[in-house]
Amino acid sequence: MKNVGIISQARMTSTRLPGKVLRPMAGQPLLLHHVLRLQASGLPLYLATTTNATDDVLAEFGAAHQLPCTRGPEDDVLARYQQCAAAHNLDVIVRVTSDCPLLDGALVADAVRTYLAADNPRLYLSNVLERTFPRGFDFEVFSRELLEEAAAQATLPSDREHVTPYIHQNRSGRVQFRHVRRAEDRSAYRLTVDTADDFELIRQLIENYDAATLPTDGLIALLDAHPELVALNAHIEQKKL
Repeated sequence: MKNVGIISQARMTSTRLPGKVLRPMAGQPLLLHHVLRLQASGLPLYLATTTNATDDVLAEFGAAHQLPCTRGPEDDVLARYQQCAAAHNLDVIVRVTSDCPLLDGALVADAVRTYLAADNPRLYLSNVLERTFPRGFDFEVFSRELLEEAAAQATLPSDREHVTPYIHQNRSGRVQFRHVRRAEDRSAYRLTVDTADDFELIRQLIENYDAATLPTDGLIALLDAHPELVALNAHIEQKKL
């Protein structure tokens, strides 16, 4: 049996919305919504934050919620993933980011089952290269072998900050790919939190529409039915790598 773990990266010094992961909505921090949704996958979940004093509160959050936390360089997030995977002896890593409070644990669990059935350590499986899901449902699944290779070979600062470019750009020439897609493209929707407008949309969805209990298709149907909600953050441009 392979040891699979979800690693979520988090820090308090977001450039566009500092402290966003601990901002409250529906009486609990954004990060707790993220954690509870992913714990529904049945997979172990780990937090990878920085050694900065500003992120002591995230380590404390992890301790309070029985969420193992590893700490490493702020800008070398790839090193943080490598440290976390080594600390917990992971064979397979699911990479997610903590600013996605409505990411569906069931969606992640299905993807992991698909990945494990392939039994291929050179496989990179994700829903981010060929986007059909809303922003905020992003996940990547890859082996410890690919992670260690990237950590050893990737030298560009952007490679280190964004963790997986060395893998998904196939710099080694030996990566194989599988894409998780949905039949109807809803990649224009944003359910990630990068700005105050993003936060307001998620807050309204959770507080007024019980979105934290909805599966992926239910959340997408909710957005389909409420274009006025979609409009709250439709103008936000995703930061480029």
